[in-house]
Amino acid sequence: MSDKKPINDAMEHMSKIEEIPTDVNLRKLPKPLRYFGYFMIGFFTLSILFIMIANLLK
Repeated sequence: MSDKKPINDAMEHMSKIEEIPTDVNLRKLPKPLRYFGYFMIGFFTLSILFIMIANLLK
């Protein structure tokens, strides 16, 4: 769990039931998922950069 304190008991109860991940560490994932995550992050970053450059050249 994270070090964050819940607002109230209901929020703490819901977070325990739902098992919402608070931190995602790509280094702890299996290699295929890790590489897919790196690919997706890189793809979106390059796409945004490409769109920004294309808009500047218009």
